[in-house]
This record gives sequence, structure tokens and C-alpha cells, in this order.
Amino acid sequence: MQAMYDLYMTWPVWLRELAIKGAFAGAAMGFVSLLAMFSIWLERKVSGDIQNRMGPMRVGGWHGWAQSMADGIKLISKEDLIPTGADHLLFRLAPYLAFVPVYAAFMVLPWSRDLSVLSGSWNVGIFFILAMLGLEVLGVIIAGWASNNKWSIYGAMREACQMVSYEIPLGLAIICAVMVAGTLNFTTISLQQGAGLHVWKLFHDPFNFIAFILYFVAALASCKRAPFDLPESESELVAGFHTEYSGMRFGFFFFAEYAGMFIVSAIQVCLWLGAWYDPFGIIAGMEAASRGTDGTINWPMLLGANGLGLALFIGKSFLLVWVQIWIRWTLPRIRIDQVLYACVKVMLPIAVVNLMAAAVYMWLMEDLPTVRFGVQIGLMVVGVGVVLLMVATVIRGILLRPTATAYVMFPNKYPLHKLPGA
Repeated sequence: MQAMYDLYMTWPVWLRELAIKGAFAGAAMGFVSLLAMFSIWLERKVSGDIQNRMGPMRVGGWHGWAQSMADGIKLISKEDLIPTGADHLLFRLAPYLAFVPVYAAFMVLPWSRDLSVLSGSWNVGIFFILAMLGLEVLGVIIAGWASNNKWSIYGAMREACQMVSYEIPLGLAIICAVMVAGTLNFTTISLQQGAGLHVWKLFHDPFNFIAFILYFVAALASCKRAPFDLPESESELVAGFHTEYSGMRFGFFFFAEYAGMFIVSAIQVCLWLGAWYDPFGIIAGMEAASRGTDGTINWPMLLGANGLGLALFIGKSFLLVWVQIWIRWTLPRIRIDQVLYACVKVMLPIAVVNLMAAAVYMWLMEDLPTVRFGVQIGLMVVGVGVVLLMVATVIRGILLRPTATAYVMFPNKYPLHKLPGA
């Protein structure tokens, strides 16, 4: 390993940059594809679990793990239709405008200490990701407009209005964390949270705690997730802006949606949940031990720290994705007027007041480190309590499943028999 590293360091700087960024771009594309397939399968399994059914079970064997792959093959083989009267150029362009910005956002995520290809040297990483996510709305508008379908344009306008509106409270929530960190660099913000649970930005002050919740709600709207999934409408019986799409162009919209869910969750993990670090400071200790004072590298320790950090970063992000799915199959869809009321008259004022209060808190607590530390510990206890309450709720639901309505009404059909090959 050391010999390969020494050989790599002999390459010209431009060649090293090209090689590492090209490799990361290819890996990111593969990860986005796997992410979309896994997220679709996870959505079906979680929804099935919540609704007392099994979800995919047959394709691929164990719990239908290959169902998303089968769906992908189906989409590739389907005919690519373009409606009569549609704008052909814009109709073809819209799915890529929705997908490419989300893919670009993956390039600046800090996956671990040594896997932060762009975020480590780019001091505007947060600004770049928000800009990329903001471009997705162009794909939504163009898809609806180019389809030559009034229901598609209705869905596109509703969704564009929602996405643009909720970006304001989302950005104000992010500023709370950026203000504490003093930088827009993702890697720097992540490194500040390595000592343990008590230094995570979520527990820095009560106002970042509130900003965390505001961000999550605004992220649901930004990702078009329930209860803000307004491309569709109960009275229209269509899918909104992508109604007229088929084949892989239809698939690109879903790739963008599930990749966007992961992106907003990863941003939340980086800003408030310790990024790739564990709650006990173990990974930070491994990183410190991986490099000697004389410049030598302990490769087993380095690979272990980055591997564990990568797994934790992805695991935390998927935990938030799972919560988004949980909310979708729990809460009903609300009307567009209710969505905008919640943004303009509820979330926006709260976000503005919260940001001002966070600034005042930092100013007042600048010379009171003991009080600030006490507040952090108190918030940490509250946060751990909330997580334990969520875990207890899930466990309670599992234990009470035999008393669900379906089991009581159809006692002869439950429990379900194991399916062949499942």
C-alpha cells in the first residue's frame, strides 16, 4: 500500500487531480444507481410494514431484494413515448435537468476524512449544494410545460411554487449551523464534531436544535415528499409533471427524487449529526493514530477509520431517509394553500426569529463557556431521549402487530405463509 501511494505521489499534480476526481465521479454514479434501487425497495418494504402487508417478496429471493432491478430492466425495455404536440427538445431535456444537479451535489459531500474529494478544499461547498438543488426546479417546470398536458403543467407549477418557497426557511436553518461553525466548508464543519456527541452542532444551543427540525420539514417539501407531494392531486388522478413520461426518462425523475432525499439527509448529518464521526470519539482517535508525527501512515488504522466513517455517514443519512419514508406512509397529503400557509406564515417567521435568537445567544455566551457546556449536555440528554422514544415507538408497533385490524378480522389468514423462495 505504501509503495502504491509513493508511486501515486510521483505523478504530476494535474494527473493526480484528474485520476482521483475521475474515479470519484464514476464511484458516485454507481452509488447513485444503487442508492435509487435500494431506496425504492426500502420504500416498498417500509410501506408494507406500516400497512400490515409484506411488500416485494418473490423477485430475487430474500424479501424481494431484486425487485428494483427488475423494475429497472422493465423501464429500459419500455417504449420511449413523446406526446403529440409536445416540445421534443425540452421534453427530452427535462429529466436530465432534474437528475444532473443532484448527481453533481454528491461530489462535494464529505464521506469521511480522506474521501472528501472536493469538500476538503472547497470553501463554498454548502452554497454549491444549495445551488444544485435549486436547479432541480427547472427540470420540474420544463417537464410540465413541454408535455402539452394541462394537468402536467398544473402539477409542475404547484411543485415549483412549493420548492422555491421552502428553500427560504431551509437556507435560514442552515445559516444557524454555519454561523456556529464559521465556515461553509463541509469538511471543516465535520472535523469540528469529532470529539463526541456533546460537540455535535445539534446540541450546541437550543436554536440549532430548532433549526434541525425546521430544516427537516423544509427538506421534505424540497424533495416533494409527503405530506408535501403536490405534483399529484387527488382530483386530477395523474402523476403531475411526469405524467407523460415513460421508460428511462420516467426513471430519471425517480432517480433524482431518491438521490435528493439522500442529499438533504447527508447535509443534515454533516451540519448537525457529527458527519462521519461516532458519538464516542472513537473514529477521531483512529484518525489521529493513523498518521505519525514523522509523516508516516499507519495504513490499517487509516483504512479502518475511513471505512468505519463512510459506513456511519451512509448509515446516519439512511436513517433520516427512513424517517422521511415513515412520514410519507403516516401523514395525509395537504392542499397547496395549506402548504404555502405553513411556509410563509409559520415556518418563515419561526426561522427568522430563530436565526436572530441564535446570533444573540452566541454573543451572550461568548464569555460563559461553563454555561454553554451545561446547555450542550442538557440538549444532548433531550436528544438521546427523543431517539429512544422513537425506537420505543417502533418496538411497540412491532409488538402490537398481532392485535392489528387485519389479524382480528381475518384470523384464519394470519400469519401469512412463507412465499416460495422468499
